[in-house]
Amino acid sequence: MSQFAIYFELGREHILDINGYDHILFVIALCSIYLLQDWKKVLILITAFTIGHSITLALSTLEIVNFRSDIIEFLIPCTIFISAFSNLLRKQSALTPSKFNLNYFFALFFGLIHGLGFSNYLKSILGREDSIVTPLLSFNLGLELGQIIIVVFFMIISFVFVNIFNVARRDWNLIISSAVAGIAITIMLETKFW
Repeated sequence: MSQFAIYFELGREHILDINGYDHILFVIALCSIYLLQDWKKVLILITAFTIGHSITLALSTLEIVNFRSDIIEFLIPCTIFISAFSNLLRKQSALTPSKFNLNYFFALFFGLIHGLGFSNYLKSILGREDSIVTPLLSFNLGLELGQIIIVVFFMIISFVFVNIFNVARRDWNLIISSAVAGIAITIMLETKFW
């Protein structure tokens, strides 16, 4: 297996790993206000998350930035909670996202924090490589594919509930966002660093 394929698979597995469900929850929090026809907006969102994730993975791997891992492990569920909670504050008319909304900022900025959460593990693996360019690129492409898989799965479920079972869009958003926010609070309590 080539170096590219190894790191691509690692990135895909990283985002799809049920034990690392924090990333899955964050992606769901970002996507819960969107419907299937909004797929282009969702693709931009998850790509923004990947860009943020990539930046801090690279900076941390190159040892340009370093943060205490216990603080980062606490901040990750905070990002999930903020994203989900902001969905709860949206009015019905705001459920049709405009071309630019706060979620794009959340995806990019919070992606920076999530990237730091995985950086120590990736640093230990990349320490054996001569160059980090190909491993980082392939890892992040795998991450992007994993996110697309999550989004497609979630958007199909949303379509079924909203369009087939006629669950009101606002109710769907409230159910999903409340569940994600509740799980995020639990993780925050488990990872508090003080």
